[in-house]
Amino acid sequence: MLRRLTIRDFVLVDRLELEFKAGFGTLTGETGAGKSILVDALAFALGERADAGLIRAGSERAEVSADFDLQDSTVAADWLREHDLDADEGLLLRRVVDGNGRSRAYLNGSPVTVQQLREVAESLVDIHGQHAHQSLLRGEAQRALLDSHARLNPLLEEVSAAWRLWREARVLLDSAADGAEALAQEREQLEWQVRELEALGFSLDEWATLNVEHKRLAHAASLVEGARFSLALLAEGDNACEMQVDSVASRLEGLAEYDPALSEVAALLQSAQAELAEAVSALRRYADRVDLDPQRLLEVERRIEAVLGCVRKFRSSPDDLPALLARWQGRLTVLGEAADIAGLEKRVAAARKQYEDLAKLLSKSRAKAAEALGVEVSRVMQQLALGGGRFEVALVPVEAGSVYGLEQVEFRIAGLSGSESRSLAKVASGGELSRISLAIQVVTSQAASVPTLIFDEVDVGIGGGVAEVVGRLLHELGAERQVLCVTHLPQVAARANWQWQVIKSAEGGQIRSRVVTLDNDARVEELARMLGGVEITAITRQHAREMLSIS
Repeated sequence: MLRRLTIRDFVLVDRLELEFKAGFGTLTGETGAGKSILVDALAFALGERADAGLIRAGSERAEVSADFDLQDSTVAADWLREHDLDADEGLLLRRVVDGNGRSRAYLNGSPVTVQQLREVAESLVDIHGQHAHQSLLRGEAQRALLDSHARLNPLLEEVSAAWRLWREARVLLDSAADGAEALAQEREQLEWQVRELEALGFSLDEWATLNVEHKRLAHAASLVEGARFSLALLAEGDNACEMQVDSVASRLEGLAEYDPALSEVAALLQSAQAELAEAVSALRRYADRVDLDPQRLLEVERRIEAVLGCVRKFRSSPDDLPALLARWQGRLTVLGEAADIAGLEKRVAAARKQYEDLAKLLSKSRAKAAEALGVEVSRVMQQLALGGGRFEVALVPVEAGSVYGLEQVEFRIAGLSGSESRSLAKVASGGELSRISLAIQVVTSQAASVPTLIFDEVDVGIGGGVAEVVGRLLHELGAERQVLCVTHLPQVAARANWQWQVIKSAEGGQIRSRVVTLDNDARVEELARMLGGVEITAITRQHAREMLSIS
């Protein structure tokens, strides 16, 4: 669960550190005090979009850190271990954005990409925004919610991969049928190009060896002359260097008898004499080995010219020739398959069957999940004063299928406006849509694996007895996991295990938001404010106490 949230210079917040508790908590305060800013700060730490506008006026950067206990999140702990990040002490997410809009992310002190931050955050927190009901009107969002709720995303990935293979096979078949003549011309040209490169028998190792050998053969005369010249100076003739060094070493060795200080110099010369003798021996072996071989030089030059001829012809470079040959051979293989219309048709049929088998399995799983989700959401709808309403998840067939399977997902409602089942977007009013959205979120959150749920004013448009039901539902959800709800409803706040209040104030000419942890007496005052508005009376305070005692 989330243990601590630390915020620095984020929008209206200068310095803030919040200690989270288990169970159901609420965040209340006057409109515009900055309640949703805290949710935005957490979303920023979890990898949401960042820009310089998040930085508090007069500050250089904004920084948010979120500290999690991983006891209830084995997925996140496993992810950290897979990426060689320490998970023994929990998980600290930290994100910073500077004045240029550039952001940096860290996990347990190690730099990571924002994508990696999002990957691990997905298993830690679900944030349900106050406008979540708007996204539920889109078919894509409805399909994604059903698949995610039913844990069908791995199967969906297999279906999508099979659909892409089927599409690629169909494209190749269509190309083969429509452009047979053009493909034949391309294949003919590639065949002679491949034959020429294969006949060349070129390799990068050979090219390196050829260049070294060519340099040696082309300069063989200079190499021999240089070796002989060096031998003459070092070891041949009366004034050879080797004899001179030997003479000096012997003379100093004799003089060292009179002055030991010369012994060290004599020893150094004896060492030099030994190395000089070794160098002379190596030069003699080299001079004997180096040959003037015009015939071999001609062969090497012809081979180099053959390589360079192919390079010029194919507008390439010697280093690129092996890759060029491999690419052409691969393309020839594809063209060979394209020429086999019957083989391509079998390939398309096999790819289609693979896709349909997986898609039918996905459809069967979706149908089962859709029925269960419809029953559960309908049950919660009755508690939210939507009596007679029935939630359904329709699977609408898609001709020939798609990358998402054989059907589209459509959320429908029956019983609210006539008995006929109709699309959610066409039936529900604004208030009804908020309640239906909340019912869907409560049901799907109960099945989710994430340990922390954030509800940001999802109860907008709800009041009276329905608000009490909302509070009770969130309280029940808090018995299973950590829940934080940003709310304006006293009926919801009263059911919380703990409560924070956001207060906005002007300090030093700047607007700041701060959060206060409320004890029981302070909760009475805050609930009374939420009940009675500006003027708080003894009656509203008494009502607030009764709400808390009932909760």
